[in-house]
Amino acid sequence: VAEVHDPTLLVINPGSTSTKVAVFHGEQIEASDTLRHDATAIAAFPRIFDQFDMRRDAVRKFLSDNSFPIERLSAVIGRGGVLPPLEGGVYIVDDVLVEALYEYGWNHASSLGGLIAGDIAQAAGIPAYIADPVTTDELDDIARITGLPEVERRSVFHALNQKAVARRAACALGREYHECNLIVVHLGGGISVGGHRVGRVVEVSNALDGEGPYAPERSGSLPNTGVVRLCYSGAYTERDIRKKITGQGGLVAYLGTNSLLEVEKRIAAGDEHARLCYEGMAYQVAKEIGRVACAMSGEVDAIVFTGGAANSTVLVGLITDRVKFIARVLVYPGEEEMHALAQAAIRVLAGIERAKRISPPRTGRKSHTE
Repeated sequence: VAEVHDPTLLVINPGSTSTKVAVFHGEQIEASDTLRHDATAIAAFPRIFDQFDMRRDAVRKFLSDNSFPIERLSAVIGRGGVLPPLEGGVYIVDDVLVEALYEYGWNHASSLGGLIAGDIAQAAGIPAYIADPVTTDELDDIARITGLPEVERRSVFHALNQKAVARRAACALGREYHECNLIVVHLGGGISVGGHRVGRVVEVSNALDGEGPYAPERSGSLPNTGVVRLCYSGAYTERDIRKKITGQGGLVAYLGTNSLLEVEKRIAAGDEHARLCYEGMAYQVAKEIGRVACAMSGEVDAIVFTGGAANSTVLVGLITDRVKFIARVLVYPGEEEMHALAQAAIRVLAGIERAKRISPPRTGRKSHTE
């Protein structure tokens, strides 16, 4: 791809019932919207991939409504979606990647990002990309071992936002991302804690599989025999247990809500049970940060907080009190996924970073990149 400066980019980020879309000129947003999809219409589709036409047409309508013909675009970039394990970076949407999205997509809405990006880009004759998918895998081999050969740790985490804020933190430290050792803590409905060593996430809690601290909606790591007893109690199906781990665990299980604001209101009103559960979550996050710091041999330049729950000064304060002895703390609340995707495409189009391709599936642990 010839170098392009100040490109015009279409960014697509599908969620469960909406699609975030924006047109960027360079790093400035020219138009953006959250395209809401009717819940009844969504429920009528048996699979996520069956929503493709509806969502693509909604994105095209957004462009038309904002008078952006696709001929004005330099590139399209979509949310990465679920893929085989890949190292972080920007990937070209080609036939192999599209096939992998269909094969590994887990019925997850983010997997439509690359598919829609590829379709629109093909019509415009421009490149399409994804960046830092949730299955980004840069773990050290030693981090994969669990204690049972039949079970291996996986890397599934908030890679896009973690990598973006890690670059931002490195800039604040006056260095490049690949020159820093950082612990990045994504605080959201799920919580992931990643050890970024000179540009690679060599250790991370897999919040999707139930690792790490409990979170507003997730159980986190649990005593194994306790989970076995639940599974064989006869009271729950496999689906029930999975929901307890992801979606109905954590604060939802203890307090019936995933809202930090609601929990903090209860605490202010004197609810000691809410206080204990809230401080327990902060305690577990701090322990996870300490675990990752040990995995990095204590060589940590900064601890970085991000995600929607990082807007809570109470939660961040409770965690910081326990971990500030490890390294300085930086806080970047919220999720900058749209900007992160735009910045990824800009790095490629400006010749700062080389886009990769995934290779056809092979046997073995990891997919190779070219």
